[in-house]
Amino acid sequence: MSAGAPTGVLLIQLGTPASPATRDVRRYLREFLSDPRVLDLPALRRWLLLHLVILPRRPRASAAAYRSIWTPAGSPLLVHSRALAAGVAHELGPGFAVELGMRYGEPSLAGALARLRAAGAERVVLAPLYPQYAASSSGSALARAFELAAEEWDVPALVALEPFCDDPGFLDAAAALAREPLTGFGADHVLFSFHGLPERQIRRSDPTGAHCLAAPDCCDVPSPVHRRCYRAQCTATARALAERLGLAPGAWSLAFQSRLGRTPWIRPYTDERLPELAAAGVKRLAVLCPSFVADCLETVEEIGLRGREQWRSLGGDALLLVPSLNAHPAWVTALASLLRRAS
Repeated sequence: MSAGAPTGVLLIQLGTPASPATRDVRRYLREFLSDPRVLDLPALRRWLLLHLVILPRRPRASAAAYRSIWTPAGSPLLVHSRALAAGVAHELGPGFAVELGMRYGEPSLAGALARLRAAGAERVVLAPLYPQYAASSSGSALARAFELAAEEWDVPALVALEPFCDDPGFLDAAAALAREPLTGFGADHVLFSFHGLPERQIRRSDPTGAHCLAAPDCCDVPSPVHRRCYRAQCTATARALAERLGLAPGAWSLAFQSRLGRTPWIRPYTDERLPELAAAGVKRLAVLCPSFVADCLETVEEIGLRGREQWRSLGGDALLLVPSLNAHPAWVTALASLLRRAS
C-alpha cells in the first residue's frame, strides 16, 4: 500500500427507498427482491412472483408503513447509519476513509467505492452491518461489493469484516444501551426478536446437510456449521445479552419476525409468540431486536407500532421497544475496534 494512503472502510446497510412515495417504494422493492440471494428461487419463478404477485400489491402497503416512521431527514435507517459513519470516521481518525453504502438504493455501493477510490484508499474493509451472518444479507452485500471492485482496472485489496454476533464490544454496547430502559420499564418478560429467514436458506448454508434444523436443539449442539448458521448465531447473541442483562431463565425468550410468503420460516414467529406470552400472564413486555444495529422499518414500525397494537389487543399493559444501537457512543467505539482489527 502506498505510503500515506488511507485504509478505506465501507459500512454496508441493507437499504431504504428514496421516499415513502409508492413509486419509490416499488422501485426499492424491485431491486431488493430481484436479488437471487433474497428470493432464492429459479429465475422464472422469481420473476413471476415479483412482477405478478408482490409488486402489484405490496408497494402501497409498504409505503404506508414507511410514511408512519419517516423523519424530516429521511428514513430512520439512513439517518442513524449516516450518524454512525460520521462517528466511526471520527473515532478511527485520519488514517481511515469511511463511507456508507446501501446494498439496495442510495447511497449506493458503487458510489461509496468510487469515493473511497478518490480518497486514495488502496485497501478497503467491507463491513456489512449485520451481527449475524446470512447469505441473503451479509453474503449478498459482500458478493455485490466484490463484483463492483472487480470491474475496476486496478482492483483494491478487499477485507471482509466477520460476523460480530459474539463480539464482546458489540454485546457490551447492546447491553449498556438496554439496561436503563429495561430497569425503568419493569418488564415481566424480555423478548429478543430477530429478523427471520426461510428454513430452506438455513439448510442451504449447512455444508453437511445434516445439522441445521435436523433436531430441536441443533443450535445448542456445538458444530463448525454454526460459523455460517444464522439461527445458531441469533441464539448465541440472545443468550449472551440475557447473561449480561442478568435475566433469569424463563424471564426471556427468542423469536423471529418479518416472514414473507407461505413457505416455512425459522421459528418461533414473533407474531405468534406474543399471544403465547399474553396467555402466560405477561403484562409488561420488552422487546430487543439484536439483528438490527440501526432502527428501521422492522423495528420502529413492525415492533414499535404494529407489535405494540397487537400486544394491547391481547390484553397486555405495555410493550417497550428497546432502541437499536444506532450511533450510541459505546457502539461507535466497539465498531471502530472491530474495523481496526480487520484492517
